Amino acid sequence: MVSAEPRQASLRRLREFGVRPDRELGQNFLVDDNVLGVIDRLAALEQDDVVLEVGGGLGVLSEHLAPQVAHLYVVEVDEALRAPLEEALAPFANAELHLADAVELDFAALDPAPTKVVANLPYGVAATVILKALRELPGARLVVAMVQREVGERLAASAGTKAYGATSAIAQLCAEVRVARRISATVFFPVPNVESVLVTLRRTAPPPPPELVALVNAAFAHRRKALAGSLALAPGAPERIRERARAALEQMGLAPDTRAERLSPGDFARLGELLGADSLRRLRER
Repeated sequence: MVSAEPRQASLRRLREFGVRPDRELGQNFLVDDNVLGVIDRLAALEQDDVVLEVGGGLGVLSEHLAPQVAHLYVVEVDEALRAPLEEALAPFANAELHLADAVELDFAALDPAPTKVVANLPYGVAATVILKALRELPGARLVVAMVQREVGERLAASAGTKAYGATSAIAQLCAEVRVARRISATVFFPVPNVESVLVTLRRTAPPPPPELVALVNAAFAHRRKALAGSLALAPGAPERIRERARAALEQMGLAPDTRAERLSPGDFARLGELLGADSLRRLRER
């Protein structure tokens, strides 16, 4: 577990710019230089990397990343953080600040396209932003993100475990996910009342097609029901989808009443093939 004395530059910016952390935005600012070294080792940055950082905060991570890469995009939703971020990024001509909501920002429009995502993510949108990055940035071969421990464990969870769900399966359809390091709450200001981890997602395949994502989401929509029954409850579900899903599961060597959490990401891909493109398209249109 990483811990150390607070970084004085961060505390100075808090005072100088009158920044008050916004709890509603999930703001917990990184104030410990030791964590930057841990992130460096995980991100394995190279001079030709194009990096997307979501949640710029006080610019501590931003000013650390900028001199190591070809281009850095910093995304921050809070207008109150413009001044400290502009100060942090001023020395770097290769750094580009986007004051925008990362959930709404078109990552695919970024040019040059990011090759890596490195971020201390706001807790409330962490999983959403990670899945969005995997989907919209097919050329991004690595994501290194600080997230709430439960989110990291959910992303990395194996089929059949309690934490495994739609988020796990969708992420693992195109990435190898690993909880890399626990992080002490003392590296943040204010100190959060939840545990944090650094999670890595290493690209292994192109993003799953939207129809397959729709299948996974529909399968997990009613976790207490069998997968086939959950699909049948989806708005706009194709005719006889329950029977067809049961037959497909049997063809895969699984019980017809198997629940979604028993299927690996690869199983979902195979199930999608057996159900056919038209059925998946209807699930997506719900």
